[in-house]
Amino acid sequence: MAEITWTAEAQRWLEDIFEHIAADNPEAATQTVNGMYNRAQLLVDFPEMGHRYWASSRHVRILLYGHYRITYLIKADGNIDILGVFHGSLDISKYQL
Repeated sequence: MAEITWTAEAQRWLEDIFEHIAADNPEAATQTVNGMYNRAQLLVDFPEMGHRYWASSRHVRILLYGHYRITYLIKADGNIDILGVFHGSLDISKYQL
């Protein structure tokens, strides 16, 4: 069973997403961030459920949640680092994953 760690960068992305949505609808912001967190928790049992990110030489995968992409790294020990959460409209190739 994999252990999931959210990197500081991924936590900042979640906070930014929350603040952006909460400006109009705090309840929707809470539901969105909780939904992303719960979706990522599925990786504990199914670490390869996301699709492989083609532009990385590491074992980076992308898990979809609504309009968002949760990027994560499967480490050699089987544990998972959540690297970031990106809106689907962003070009993630600008980020080193």
